[in-house]
Amino acid sequence: MLILAHSLVKRLPQNLKRSVHCAGCGSCVPIRLRSPSKYRDVRAAANIIKSSLGSGLLAGPLAFSNSGWGVGIVGTIIIGFICGHCIHILVKTSRGCCKVEKKPSMGYAETAKSVFMNGPKCVRPFATAASIFSEFALISTYVGVCCIYTVLISDSVKQLVDRYVPSVVWPVEYYCLIFLVPLCLLCQIKYLKFLAIFSIVANVLLMATYLICLYYVFGNDINFADKKIAGDPARYPAFVSTVIFAMEGIGVVMPVENAMKKPQHLLGFPSVLFVSMSIIVFMYSTLGLFGYFQYGDVLRGSITLNLPIDDWPAVCAKIFIASSIFFTYPLQFFIVMDIFTKYTDPHINQKYKMTTQVVARTVGVCCCVGIGVALPLLEQIINLVGAVFYAILGFIIPAVLETVFRWNDLGKYNWVLWKNILLLIFGIGTLLSGCTVTIMDIVKILHSKRE
Repeated sequence: MLILAHSLVKRLPQNLKRSVHCAGCGSCVPIRLRSPSKYRDVRAAANIIKSSLGSGLLAGPLAFSNSGWGVGIVGTIIIGFICGHCIHILVKTSRGCCKVEKKPSMGYAETAKSVFMNGPKCVRPFATAASIFSEFALISTYVGVCCIYTVLISDSVKQLVDRYVPSVVWPVEYYCLIFLVPLCLLCQIKYLKFLAIFSIVANVLLMATYLICLYYVFGNDINFADKKIAGDPARYPAFVSTVIFAMEGIGVVMPVENAMKKPQHLLGFPSVLFVSMSIIVFMYSTLGLFGYFQYGDVLRGSITLNLPIDDWPAVCAKIFIASSIFFTYPLQFFIVMDIFTKYTDPHINQKYKMTTQVVARTVGVCCCVGIGVALPLLEQIINLVGAVFYAILGFIIPAVLETVFRWNDLGKYNWVLWKNILLLIFGIGTLLSGCTVTIMDIVKILHSKRE
């Protein structure tokens, strides 16, 4: 999810390149590119893990409630394997492009453009379009994540206010609007070195929230009897969408690889990527499985929303997750603004750039909050972002890029082509089925509200 991290760093002043923090899904990854102090394998693995396991980790129990615990475990392992494989092929493709163009490293969109530029003649005219499409998918993904964060913050605060200030009964939309001004102010921070402070705080609060959730999951008696091994197949697309949202971290890998002391250790078996994905799958499966056993089918988009409202550890967890997401928000929004700046800066007079930045950041936050106000359905937004944007970024684009890049060497019996066709089918199937189920859920909820 840190797809443009390296490209961001290259555009920073020299004194800021030494320690840069980039936004992941609920977390931040310190990246030191071209620094004398290179990543060791353990540190690289830690960065990949914490970039993937952000706030989406807390949605694990919801995913298992859609699939049943048996299907959930098997499905999580399979999806984890597919995510890891797509990361693997993207990194290998990027390495190949770097060799062809004699560049030290490339970002996601740069890789897409290079693949098409150096591919078969029939696809070369689409090189710019491939780059733009990749960045459009990226910016859409981060806008979606910002919408999720807006609703999650508002839901958490609403629960506390409803319990401890009973005289104030407001819908969640009002809380989204209340946080509009603080988020607009926070997102005016332009430099990553200042956002790094918020990243550290957010990571500490997220880990504390995770530990509190484990305390409640394992601290009470767990009833296995009424829990489904396999859920309704019609809900499987929602399960897949939620897992993809939580586990997909394809964007962080290339920046981490560029900063590793021994980049060759990233891929292979055993490797940094294999160990990282194994830990991610284990942590997600553990919280998802036992969170489902503890709370059953009434789970919300974040397990913190299911914690008891009267216990002080649970209250702390709700405050921690709301604060963590609030502090992570500008890191997610940074990527949106970076892409916007790249395309608009050449056309704006120097004396108007500062004003343009302030206006653009304000309008951008207003749009994200506005979508949250229009559709304050946390579970459904998570499923939609996972099904559409992360499926495109994590499955569809890597499969297409590897196929085009290896067009003249698709292996025996063209196995690379057939394998990537299966990945495309999985990605497109996830996109279509996830969208269909989520839209049906949204229509059902809105219809019930009218009644």
